[in-house]
Amino acid sequence: MFYTEKMVADAQSFSPSAGKPRLVVASWRERFRGLEYIEPKPATSQQLGLAHDPGYVRGVLSGIIENGFGNRLPAVAEALPYTCGAMMAAAECALSRGTVAVAPVSGFHHACYAQGGGYCTFNGLVVAAQVLRGKRQDCRVGILDFDEHYGNGTTDIIRHLSLDWIRHYSADAEWDAVDQAEAFLEAIPRIVRPFADCDVLLYQAGADPHVDDPLGGWLTTDQLRLRDRRVFDECKTLRLPVAWNLAGGYQNPLRKVLDIHDNTMRECWAVFGTNDR
Repeated sequence: MFYTEKMVADAQSFSPSAGKPRLVVASWRERFRGLEYIEPKPATSQQLGLAHDPGYVRGVLSGIIENGFGNRLPAVAEALPYTCGAMMAAAECALSRGTVAVAPVSGFHHACYAQGGGYCTFNGLVVAAQVLRGKRQDCRVGILDFDEHYGNGTTDIIRHLSLDWIRHYSADAEWDAVDQAEAFLEAIPRIVRPFADCDVLLYQAGADPHVDDPLGGWLTTDQLRLRDRRVFDECKTLRLPVAWNLAGGYQNPLRKVLDIHDNTMRECWAVFGTNDR
């Protein structure tokens, strides 16, 4: 699990994502013994530029251009390279070890090639994919996006840079209603199987599809937990390495969101862990 306090910032925003890593990790330290914590290196400007317009990258990091939260706070600019760095490190770890790794970060999939939005500044998913591709020219990367909202930024960058070796699926394009919940859960193995030809899967385990989320939602707590279990089960069956992150979640109190993220870790632990938990 890749975490550093340097990825935490107060974004002064409705979205808790910039400050959430510290709270998630504190909750996990309490509940899961045996996790390996590794401090990630920050993504460089050059690495961020593999997915974004270099002028946009420079502008955000220097405070000239607004970040995805709609402000120019230096604390956010300083944290962003570590947020992407954690996703890069988790993806590299999952690929090299052939198993699972975690980046407790959010705020990726609405970031387009030359602009941010929707609380997303840099698309750490595509940055991580590009870094892997630079190290292994035949590497194929899957992005499975189970956030409440469509990953428009991911689609934009893939199209802009013609990254046809990235397989991208965003659930919101097909599923978003309470009366679809059971069918969605049944369909998860079918959704994951096309990623079998990928070398690693980047999985956004969004908390905002929850029925009580102010920006959601259509799945119950138990259904979200079953969603994650079926993703991890299918990845293990396919022997598909997976690096996952937190994605959205906006309920108040935030403890409700942390409970959902705890459940994702429980299901990951149940499938890939070495001890019962």
